[in-house]
Amino acid sequence: MPTKTLEDLFLDGVKDIYYAERKIIAALKKMARGAEAEDLKAAFDKHLQETEGQVERLVQVFEILGKPARGKTCPAIDGIIEEGQEILEEFKGSPALDAGLLAAAQAVEHYEIARYGTLKSWALQLGRNDAAQLLDQTLAEELNTDQSLTRLAEAKVNREGKQKVA
Repeated sequence: MPTKTLEDLFLDGVKDIYYAERKIIAALKKMARGAEAEDLKAAFDKHLQETEGQVERLVQVFEILGKPARGKTCPAIDGIIEEGQEILEEFKGSPALDAGLLAAAQAVEHYEIARYGTLKSWALQLGRNDAAQLLDQTLAEELNTDQSLTRLAEAKVNREGKQKVA
């Protein structure tokens, strides 16, 4: 068996996040439809547009690496998205629905932040500064989205989620 290198690990990571981002696009569409608060729907729609741009950047990273843009199944993101789907089903019509959806979205963000931070670091280590720059751009978007979701949760969604149904 040939020795695996950091370059191999980096490519696997790019494939993993490419798969994840494509899954996230589908999940964001469902979450936007399921959310009740207009500002949460808007946040999901905004992140959907950003995610589509992030997929395009990942295609550029694949091009830099001279590899076809192909995903690799990511059980971690599948599980996180499945939890969000469960919230959507189990809390439909509940005042806590939006708080649950927002929490699920932040779980996705935290996964992405971890992935992109690692991939950026590896790209720099490998001398792939062009790829690192693309990954850093996405990492900055993910951090901003996470902060925006936190503000929305603290200012409105969590408070509304604790209201009792009459």
